[in-house]
Amino acid sequence: MANGGPDPKEESIGDLVGRLVEDGRAYAEAEIELYKTIARYRAVRARKALVALAIGWFLLFAAMTALVIAAMVSLSQAIGPLLAGFVVGVPLAAGGYALARYGWTGVKGLGQDPLERAAIERGEQRP
Repeated sequence: MANGGPDPKEESIGDLVGRLVEDGRAYAEAEIELYKTIARYRAVRARKALVALAIGWFLLFAAMTALVIAAMVSLSQAIGPLLAGFVVGVPLAAGGYALARYGWTGVKGLGQDPLERAAIERGEQRP
C-alpha cells in the first residue's frame, strides 16, 4: 500500500478488529481530551466573569444600603444627608451595575467564543 501500512487483504479478521478497537479507543481518548480542554478554557473565562459579577452585586447592595440609610437620615434632618447619600450611592450603583453587567455578559457568552467554536468544528470534522 502507498501509506506504508500492511495490505488490508493480507490482514486477518482478528488483526482488523484489533486495529478497529485501537482506533476507536484513540478516537474516544481524543474526544475526551477535547472536552477537557474546552472545560478548562471555559473555567478560566468564567472565573473573571464570575468575580466581576460578584463584585458588581456587592457594589449594588452597598449602593442600595447607602441610599436607604441616606433616605432614613433625610427624614429626620434637612436635605443634607439625602444629598450625601446620593453622592455616595449613585457612583456605587453605577460601578456595581457596570461590573454586574460585564460579568453577566461574560457568563452568557461562555459558549459563544469564535475561536472555541472553530476548534470544536475542526475536531468534529476529523475522523
